[in-house]
Amino acid sequence: MALLRDKLVRNRLLTAADLSCVAHGRQVRTAGIVLMRQRPQSANGVTFLTLEDESGQVNVIVWESVGREQRRAMIESRLLEVQGELQRQEGIMHVIAKRLIDRSSLLGELLTRSRDFH
Repeated sequence: MALLRDKLVRNRLLTAADLSCVAHGRQVRTAGIVLMRQRPQSANGVTFLTLEDESGQVNVIVWESVGREQRRAMIESRLLEVQGELQRQEGIMHVIAKRLIDRSSLLGELLTRSRDFH
């Protein structure tokens, strides 16, 4: 991710560390390698993603309607851009996704694997 940062900064994408300085409720754009996808049955169709960049991890919540509309990006991306609202609750920070964009092509031949639990 560090090698891609110049390109991502030009697109105004924040790092995980940058997000720690953003106020609750603000609209943000970030990107990271998909580490994990979880869609527990008890979550009523909500999917939880964990992204990682050179500065840390970002938790992402994808409501069922967004996941249905943008399923391909959510399921197939190795490098995912997320646009949404930053939320902080009880010391936990996450992004509520509104838009998901597959940026895997920026990784070239680099192999990555996510851990997916459904």
